[in-house]
Amino acid sequence: MGGSAVAQDDAGFQTYLGTLRGQAEAKGVSRATLDAVLPTLTLNQRVIELDRQQPGGTSIAAIPNFAPYKAQHLSSALISRGQSTYVSERSRLQRIEQQTGVPESIMVAIWGHETSYGRVMGGFDLPRALATLAYEGRRRDLFADEFIATLQMMDRGVPRSQLVGSWAGATGGPQFLPSVYLRLARDGDGDGRADIWTSSADTLASIGNYFSNAGWRPGQPWGFAVSVPGSFDRGQVVNRLVSPRCPRVFQRHSGWKTMAEWRALGIVPQARGWPADTVLATLIEPDGPGQTAYLLTGNYRVILDYNCSNFYALSVGLLADAVER
Repeated sequence: MGGSAVAQDDAGFQTYLGTLRGQAEAKGVSRATLDAVLPTLTLNQRVIELDRQQPGGTSIAAIPNFAPYKAQHLSSALISRGQSTYVSERSRLQRIEQQTGVPESIMVAIWGHETSYGRVMGGFDLPRALATLAYEGRRRDLFADEFIATLQMMDRGVPRSQLVGSWAGATGGPQFLPSVYLRLARDGDGDGRADIWTSSADTLASIGNYFSNAGWRPGQPWGFAVSVPGSFDRGQVVNRLVSPRCPRVFQRHSGWKTMAEWRALGIVPQARGWPADTVLATLIEPDGPGQTAYLLTGNYRVILDYNCSNFYALSVGLLADAVER
């Protein structure tokens, strides 16, 4: 981008900050916070570049196989660190599971996938990144709301120095958007703050609260690996529903059947026994017929609520299984 275009963009951004100020004031953000933050903000061209590299919502590109993603995202180092984290945080995890019903291993797996157990949390200044994304306009309402939520976090006592994260506004160990932090972050160590940046107790309590709020059903697995017989008729399990959210993700799932029905169709678990006959599940074959498939319960949908990607959700579930072995 040429120098004059950048200057024009910067001027437009500064003008737009006045609009954001009015919206923030209307939602009760304090004048002290606005005066402390808004004068420091400049347009972040790198954030705009990263946003424009994102695929559009109507992509029809072929979906790759899961196996390469699994190999990359389920590394031995991630599993090993997850197992040691599981052991070191065990008493804390047990307490959170008792309170929320969310398995200890699922909380650890989310923490591992999101930030490598707090090691990689991003370095973008959230107010600047979110104001930039709101100004850019591709998803203006979303990012304007998240920018205002960031200011509300500061009004709650979160210091500006902690408000760093991904270019798209996710922050802390769980990589919560600011609006999610305001709604679901929890104090896990009793110090009166929900510190998802430096407190493992708060990070895990917040993840557990998120999953409980999203409808996790205690006592059910997320899913499990199965073998599908060569004679299996996939036409009898076609999913005829169209999801209003993430349709490309959900269209890869079969229709729902009970575990008893799947068993009668010749599906065989690879490494565990069957859950109760009445538990409902869908089938996914992420690497195609003849390869490992998975039966997925309603709890898998809760993982998708965190990040609507089959590869992500499968990897979280498999990491959780590996962590508690």
